[in-house]
Amino acid sequence: MTRTAGFNSIDVGSMRIETLTVTYALMLIGGGSAGTAGGIKVTTFFLLGFVVWAEIRGQNDATAFNRRIGAHVQRQALTVVLLAAGIIGAGVLVLLSVTSFPLQDVIFEAVSAFATVGLSTGITGDLPAAGQLTIIVLMFVGRVGTITLASALALQERYVPFRYPEERPIVG
Repeated sequence: MTRTAGFNSIDVGSMRIETLTVTYALMLIGGGSAGTAGGIKVTTFFLLGFVVWAEIRGQNDATAFNRRIGAHVQRQALTVVLLAAGIIGAGVLVLLSVTSFPLQDVIFEAVSAFATVGLSTGITGDLPAAGQLTIIVLMFVGRVGTITLASALALQERYVPFRYPEERPIVG
């Protein structure tokens, strides 16, 4: 179960790299927005999918189910995903620097901790104190941080009495 239950009927440590990769993605996406599941949330993932689809089609507005998705909501979703990726990336780097475990196992542990899933490839008990502390921080930030960040972004809207000229930098 990749949705914050921690139940597994097979040995996660013996999974092939392809299966682990799919599991990373499912853990990172997580559960529904109103639930207690971790991850970036299903709605955030699909919202960004709608934004990408609108960009591919050359549309000015991202829409979903005959409703326009506001620019501030798009920025919130992008912020949540990029911060999650950055936090997980930092956790992976720390874990790699203090252990000699394979990359796929370290990524699995970091994503599982951040998404508060409870699954492990079996290396958590063998981590040094710095690695265990990293897992603890990832779990705390993943559970409390994303909720706090989403709430803060939703409540924080400031009026700026001016606008800078628009620039069109080269992308891609």
